Amino acid sequence: MTFKEKIQAGKFLLTSEVGPEKGMHADRLLQDAELIRNKVDAINVTDLQSSVMRLGSLTVSFLLKQKGFEPIYQLTCRDRNRLALQSDLLSAAALGIRNILIATGDHPSLGDHPQAKPVFDLDSVQLLQAARKLESGFDMQGHKLEGQPPAFCIGAVVNPGAEPLDPQIMKMEKKIAAGAEFFQTQAVFDIKAFENFISRVKGFNVPVMAGVILLKSAGMARYMNKHVAGISVPEELIAQMDSSTDKTATSIEIASRLIKQLKPMCQGIHIMSIGWEKIVPQVLAASGL
Repeated sequence: MTFKEKIQAGKFLLTSEVGPEKGMHADRLLQDAELIRNKVDAINVTDLQSSVMRLGSLTVSFLLKQKGFEPIYQLTCRDRNRLALQSDLLSAAALGIRNILIATGDHPSLGDHPQAKPVFDLDSVQLLQAARKLESGFDMQGHKLEGQPPAFCIGAVVNPGAEPLDPQIMKMEKKIAAGAEFFQTQAVFDIKAFENFISRVKGFNVPVMAGVILLKSAGMARYMNKHVAGISVPEELIAQMDSSTDKTATSIEIASRLIKQLKPMCQGIHIMSIGWEKIVPQVLAASGL
């Protein structure tokens, strides 16, 4: 079954992600992907994650597809105008890449080229609309496409820990109206906040995949609390990482515990490994997935 068919069948979804390297080679990334072959339903390819210049997500998605994986091509609004965004969507379809995750993207000032000029010509809702317009055989200006139009499985992102939460839910509704078929969330650490979020969006009838980040250190947790909107790592988890003599084992234990708590409330889990792709199989095993 394809990822889209699994969504339509109501299957519990499981995805992980890989981050392209800062260079032209993808050997390490492809080796890491082999570790989760047949263990996840699809593999996200991040699009210049944290606004750090890397190998492109479209190229890596194609390399994964060539190896028999099902990629989810992440496409952000940060770096391209509407011409380039539509062109990249058509390029993905031409390469046989159907799964697209549309996001706004981190501001360039947060990355390794802080002087880069942001684009943000479209927001995520408008890009969703543009993708669906392409599927109907027309570009954003209403010009007809030549030949067969593309067909996508399009997802979007949502932050269940945002405060206030109402704007996130309103935008989520707009994304669904624009054609979002599934959602992957920002990292979840506060189970009660996620439970509240799920209770408010249950009637939307669109699969929500809870995001789980692999914590590497107490310092990483504190940094996210300070700099990443909508993420709140509880002090007890920070203390657990601080006192740990085996950070990897502790990270696996925390992630698997979160997954077990989140699984009954959502329709899937998305694991964000942030460079720790090699331990994803251990997380899956420890969490019973």
